[in-house]
Amino acid sequence: MFASFKSIGSYIPEKKLTNFDLEKIVDTSDEWIKKRTGIKVRHIANHDQATSDLAYEAAKIAIKRANIDKNDIDAIILATISPDYLCMPSTACIVADKLGIKNIMAFDISAACSGFVYSLSIAKSFIESGLKKNVLVIGAEKLSAITNYKDRGTCVIFGDGAGAAVIGKTEDKNEAILDVMASSDGKYSDLLITPGGGSKYPASNETLKKEMHFMRMAGNETFKIAVKTLTEDVIEILRRNNLTSSDVDRFIPHQANYRIIEYVRNKLDFPKNKTVLTVAKYGNTSAASIPMAINDAYENNNLKYGDLMLLDTFGGGLTWGSALVRFALK
Repeated sequence: MFASFKSIGSYIPEKKLTNFDLEKIVDTSDEWIKKRTGIKVRHIANHDQATSDLAYEAAKIAIKRANIDKNDIDAIILATISPDYLCMPSTACIVADKLGIKNIMAFDISAACSGFVYSLSIAKSFIESGLKKNVLVIGAEKLSAITNYKDRGTCVIFGDGAGAAVIGKTEDKNEAILDVMASSDGKYSDLLITPGGGSKYPASNETLKKEMHFMRMAGNETFKIAVKTLTEDVIEILRRNNLTSSDVDRFIPHQANYRIIEYVRNKLDFPKNKTVLTVAKYGNTSAASIPMAINDAYENNNLKYGDLMLLDTFGGGLTWGSALVRFALK
């Protein structure tokens, strides 16, 4: 028995924040943002929308496309760094309630931009062990809630959105999740960090004054480590599965920065027409980035049943991961 990527769905908030909008907020320009990141626009959730609302909308689509009843879902794993609540309850529990699914395992994981791939690894283990039959995996972020719009190094990058997938079981290896790799190195934890609000720096007047509840990023250092790590990770997962880049139908990297994607793509010899790019229209949506990109490819007829997807991601922690996944939505 194998774990299988049965469906995909996503939700993108209607409100757009363009580079020209950001020119009015911080010292930046459309030309600079596009040159440095490749981003033209990002979507921003309404004030009254929480991460669970975005996740719920994506989940409904994924469940419908999987052609199963919502009550066939027996676990929900939600990856996010912008949960509805800091500590509890988990956003996954809230989504389960909104879907009307009771008495199932539901929990969040925090692996930043690598969250969806981390969740796939867990779901794969659940299915292949026989512990679960249908796992709903979600990457959802309302990053606008933790973005400092006075910090031009971060506010031009991040956006909101959600993506969801149903991971089920199959006897057909041609529908299987072939492999998932995930790893981390906490030595670089300060490169991507939201310092305030946890047990080290609990919320206080001082943390508010110092704006410690927003994301902070050391961009240049992160860029250098990201391109090296992403490249090495892809080389390793292809090697251990006796595959080459020519065997991959769709290279779907984390949509953080166009320059990073291009560096890795060229280094690994992935053709541009096999590389899924959504960073220009959504920005970096952290854990939601990869499922949103998969959904975008599917809805634009650039992804079909049986295609071998190579997912590759890198995020705060530092965390990273890659996955070889057959797309099994017919």
